[in-house]
Amino acid sequence: MSHRVTLIPGDGIGPEITTATCRVLDALGVEIEWHEVEAGAGVVEHYGTTLPPPVLESIRADRVALKGPITTAIGTGLPSANVAIRQQLDLYACLRPVRSLPNVRSRFEDVDLVVVRENTEDLYSALEHQVVPGVVESLKIITEKGSRRIAEFAFEYARRHGRRAITALHKANIMKMSDGLFLNCAREVAGRYSEIKYTEMIVDAACMQLVVDPSRFDILLTENLYGDIVSDLTAGLVGGLGVVPGANIGSGCAVFEAVHGSAPDIAGRNLANPTAMILSAAMMLDYLEEAEAASRLRRAVEAVLSDRRSVTRDLGGEASTTEMADAIAAQLGGVGP
Repeated sequence: MSHRVTLIPGDGIGPEITTATCRVLDALGVEIEWHEVEAGAGVVEHYGTTLPPPVLESIRADRVALKGPITTAIGTGLPSANVAIRQQLDLYACLRPVRSLPNVRSRFEDVDLVVVRENTEDLYSALEHQVVPGVVESLKIITEKGSRRIAEFAFEYARRHGRRAITALHKANIMKMSDGLFLNCAREVAGRYSEIKYTEMIVDAACMQLVVDPSRFDILLTENLYGDIVSDLTAGLVGGLGVVPGANIGSGCAVFEAVHGSAPDIAGRNLANPTAMILSAAMMLDYLEEAEAASRLRRAVEAVLSDRRSVTRDLGGEASTTEMADAIAAQLGGVGP
């Protein structure tokens, strides 16, 4: 079966790691009809935005996208294209599985947890204004609809994947109305899933516990801002952002992407680690109901990591982006250039 997928190379190292990922997917043998569209810093001069209309149109038509990193300006400049994609397509669930990988240096072994993050509201609603000079107000938006559906997503994911526990992270001790609403919705949903243990933890205490003993957690259910921070923290438990995949999923479509940034300092040098992007493609294959192909792809990545001869410098090797992708492709039966 052939699948139509929008490809967004992005900017910085994005084109390099998406090219590497497509190379590996070709070797895997899954039929994909790619529709490439441009987004990011390179299109601003022409479109006046990092997210031109054809990008959203293509994702809506194909319903699935594979996306490279897009640079977000800090403090000033254009709004985040990443946030805009999630909000305009209502990709309300950010899914980030965090697993230990062979021969990837980290403090812990056998980490296996999942961050499920609400993806469209909270402080990332970007509702800010200056009250008077020197005073800025930013609105935190938490809704019953948004809180309930992300909780339902988390519990359904747990049920489908044999997960046994969900911990909701919050600051309801301080933000009693907003985080209180989030918890009330999570508790209501939890009542329908008696086989899954449900607990709650203040987010700062959870961060401390994560770096002490991540094995006590299974699925972390979070609001948007907490989830953004916690998902990067958990990536650090298994070797960093270069080895952790991600997905943004809604009721109508999904966008799969590596969770790291665009790394402009090494862009164009063929040095970037493609692991996170390739594992994000494996998540995409699961979404496309190509579970066997997704499993093969993950095994090929793990084989190359175990062997260590063809890994990038951040993983302790000397391979280029292309060489690491070729090694993974070879594990799948592909032939290098």
